[in-house]
Amino acid sequence: QVQLVESGGGSVQSGGSLRLSCAAFGYMYSTYCMGWFRQAPGKEREGVAVIDSDGTTSYADSVRGRFTISQDGAKNAVYLQMNSLKPEDTAMYYCAADIRRRTITNMFWDYWGQGTQVTVSS
Repeated sequence: QVQLVESGGGSVQSGGSLRLSCAAFGYMYSTYCMGWFRQAPGKEREGVAVIDSDGTTSYADSVRGRFTISQDGAKNAVYLQMNSLKPEDTAMYYCAADIRRRTITNMFWDYWGQGTQVTVSS
């Protein structure tokens, strides 16, 4: 059984930064593909960033250059550093994991966390 627990969300002004964390429990971290997704009210869930088990990363065009996904194998954790935040980044952010290789456009992941809210004010 895999459990994902997100933290680090909050409220910040436009241009600010936040660092989201996702702690994973119950599996061998190094074999999983991990991703961050977000969903704003009234909108569909969208992929933000993905890091594969070999460290390969990919990003949505809307966040490339501002967000960075990273992993810490020793702590079984994945992070999302978010800089230069914009009001349009406001959403619930979710962590996801899958033993198969996944992309940011694929919404069918094996495991999801409960989410952490990010609110960016102008």
